Amino acid sequence: MNTRSQKAIEIAKSGGKLALDYFQRVGSLDVVDKGLQDFVSEADQNVELLIRKLIEEAYPDDGIVGEEHAPKPSKSGYNWVIDPIDGTTNFLNSIPAWCVVLAVVKEDQTQIGVIFDPIHGETFHAVRGGGATLNGNPLICSADTAMNRGSIGTGYCNRSSKPNTAKLITEVLEQDGVFHRNASGALSLAYTAAGRLIGYVEEHMNAWDCLAGQLITEEAGGRVEQQSADQMIAEGGRVVAGSAGIFDELVRIADTVFED
Repeated sequence: MNTRSQKAIEIAKSGGKLALDYFQRVGSLDVVDKGLQDFVSEADQNVELLIRKLIEEAYPDDGIVGEEHAPKPSKSGYNWVIDPIDGTTNFLNSIPAWCVVLAVVKEDQTQIGVIFDPIHGETFHAVRGGGATLNGNPLICSADTAMNRGSIGTGYCNRSSKPNTAKLITEVLEQDGVFHRNASGALSLAYTAAGRLIGYVEEHMNAWDCLAGQLITEEAGGRVEQQSADQMIAEGGRVVAGSAGIFDELVRIADTVFED
């Protein structure tokens, strides 16, 4: 596991280097609309191809699930879950809030998570049972917080309900909280692990956006809803993560505002 963990960091950084090169000439990229506020560029596609190539060279029997290309079945029991550029809308509008995301799943649990922010040179990383780090230094998600002592991150996608998202924001505001959206769910989860945000709630996320960040938050001492990683890969689902001090309240809010 440690070998895969270090390799995951190396691969994420290689992908980030290529993505950063594209970011510096973003105005010339070919872009396709996939849906409401959902875009893909040649950068997303080619960064994922590079990451897939590096994984296959190192672990040819491992499976791969990526946002932009077809899945590869696993023969080893390990599956790599890739978002080559999380925060594509930011990326395409030259906003420096995007990241490369890798998770390694085995036996229905995320075992390794890496979120690499090339703009700021930050590598968030965790191994199940081994703690979480930021650039090699321990990450600690403090439990000593309250709803009115920080910002709650949230997101919105074409599989979310507009009324439910509005109700979520209202609930946060009514508790004298502040809502935050940076258009990169993975980066927001990393910020939750680091204590920059005190929590994150979203009605629906895909596995490549959330699995790594959920593990990093949990290993930093925060709390997350326990879910089947395999089911998240297949269907996606809601995400609630945050400081232990407010986690139960975040779950209550999610249960209240997100309709089945």
